Amino acid sequence: MTDVVPDQRSRLSRSALVALVVLGAATATNLAAQLLGAATLAETSQWFLMPALAAVLWCTTAAPRSRLERLVLLALGFSWVGDVLPDFFTGDAAFLAMVGGFLCAQVVYAVAFRPFWRESVLHLHPAAGAVYGFLAITLVTLCLPGTSGLLSLAVVVYAACLTAMAVLATGVHRLTWVGGLLFLFSDALIALGAFADFVPPASGFWVMATYVLGQALIVAGVVSRGGGRARR
Repeated sequence: MTDVVPDQRSRLSRSALVALVVLGAATATNLAAQLLGAATLAETSQWFLMPALAAVLWCTTAAPRSRLERLVLLALGFSWVGDVLPDFFTGDAAFLAMVGGFLCAQVVYAVAFRPFWRESVLHLHPAAGAVYGFLAITLVTLCLPGTSGLLSLAVVVYAACLTAMAVLATGVHRLTWVGGLLFLFSDALIALGAFADFVPPASGFWVMATYVLGQALIVAGVVSRGGGRARR
């Protein structure tokens, strides 16, 4: 029995390394495609990002996986839906498909991080938590003039869920704190481009770079936390 454990850990490490290589290759391909304006390559490579990251999380955690780890895997799944589903639609339908997938991801992330709220800025540093609220209100204020009807409601709901995820992420680990902020920044760029005509140079590159890095840091924080119990 003592000879089996090291072998199992070795296989686990190799699997995690393979997943990291796939994630790195897909990320590099996607970012290069964003800069070159190769839309088809960007869309295709994006399909592999979240499955590879989920594989990294799976291979660096052990069964039985904690509630936190299982929910983060589910959130990565919904993020993949948000990445892939828009490719099957056009126009507003594609945008709403993306929003739907990522809205589910944000809700699952918030639920996953909720037990750690006493360690978050919401509890320990309310003033810092208020900054997140200010950012959310500013984003909604800038975007609402470019929306109407149900789309306006969708913007408000998504901004609230995105902000809740980012705030609660601060209680899990320092890495998830930064990851949540980057994820918020990435989605803010998308929203400002869609509704406020704010499109900085190489916007697609920055959206994807902050998106992938944000998600990767969230996963790294969860792994570092080790699925430990929240302080009640």
